[in-house]
Amino acid sequence: MQPALAAWLALSLLAGTGAEDMCGAPPARSIPAPQLSPEERLSPHMPEALRCDACHAIAFQIEEQLRRAEGKVGRKALSEPDYVEVLERSCSQGWESYGVQELGGEKRLAGPGLPRQEPMSVMVTGGPWPGRLSKMCHGYVGERGEAQIYGAHRRGPAALRELLCHGDKGACAGGKAGGPAPPKVMPNEL
Repeated sequence: MQPALAAWLALSLLAGTGAEDMCGAPPARSIPAPQLSPEERLSPHMPEALRCDACHAIAFQIEEQLRRAEGKVGRKALSEPDYVEVLERSCSQGWESYGVQELGGEKRLAGPGLPRQEPMSVMVTGGPWPGRLSKMCHGYVGERGEAQIYGAHRRGPAALRELLCHGDKGACAGGKAGGPAPPKVMPNEL
């Protein structure tokens, strides 16, 4: 008889009977997806409020790709053609692991190399985010130049983030650390 009782108990637990009958059903938890503005959904450019996070994601990916390439050659410096190729590959990667989460009422970019990820929130990936990150990455390489980016990498991850994200023209300049930068006036808006 005991095996039958054990089987009944296991089946009733699996079926979920018992606790609900006595206490009612457990409350349902729903986690809403971030509500994206038309700019966040449709613009080909990274929204201003997410550019600092995007810059940190780009610096992280560039650092990882260059570190791996140096590891393959024994941690010595890469030749110019090699680091140029690695930077191009870094910017042309898929970027599908990045998306937007809403944390404390604020939209933030989330993915590898970005700290503020919440396990109990919905992240919207795909869509325009990979293309925006790739476009920003190519813009940084074109603006700063491969040699300057590689030189910053050789000084360390903090130097690369400083070069790309901070300073007077960086995406994180002027705001709180890790926060969105103040709106910039574009030349055609003057």
